[in-house]
Amino acid sequence: MAKLNFRQQVLRAREDAILASVNHLLAEKGFDLMTVDAVAADVGIAKASLYKHFASKEELAGAAMVRMLERALAFIQGLDAGPSLSAIEKLRSVARWTMQVQLAGEMPSLPSQNSTLRQSLLSNRDYMARLIELSDKLGEWITASQRSGELNPSLPPEVALFTLFARACDPVLALMKEGGQYSDERIVEMLLATCFEGLSGRRPLQPAATEAANE
Repeated sequence: MAKLNFRQQVLRAREDAILASVNHLLAEKGFDLMTVDAVAADVGIAKASLYKHFASKEELAGAAMVRMLERALAFIQGLDAGPSLSAIEKLRSVARWTMQVQLAGEMPSLPSQNSTLRQSLLSNRDYMARLIELSDKLGEWITASQRSGELNPSLPPEVALFTLFARACDPVLALMKEGGQYSDERIVEMLLATCFEGLSGRRPLQPAATEAANE
């Protein structure tokens, strides 16, 4: 990979700052309320300078989603390279990481019904390539977990996949955090239980390690 010259490094650093701001604003306000003016003000640059990097609000959101998918893929690659885990353990780890990112205010919130944004994302090759790569890897783990009986084999794999994706924008996380009754760790563990064990009561919820230590 060729080394970037000074100007390229400056431009890359500015783009990184822009996307970090977009991620934060999308998580805090959502796509409809986020404005290009707010992004430019947050980064400390003129709106005209921002448009030199990204031509539209939709392009900003797409670039932010590409960056988030790259983070997710890096996390998954770390699971594959780390200690040996079963497929279901890897899926739980991904779901836990996703919810931790959302609770930290770093998960972009995008409306599913915005046709302009949807078309922009569908035509974004980087976004689609990373989304397919992520879906394929999670699909492998879902299928393996169904074969082992650790996930319901009667459900279509895409139902399990979409359930995992839904954890990235689950409003329950924010509602429970705002309530102030539970720590972030406890919230994640409770929602992991509902995601993987359901609400049947067959398996008791295990207390979070940190909270158990304080009891």
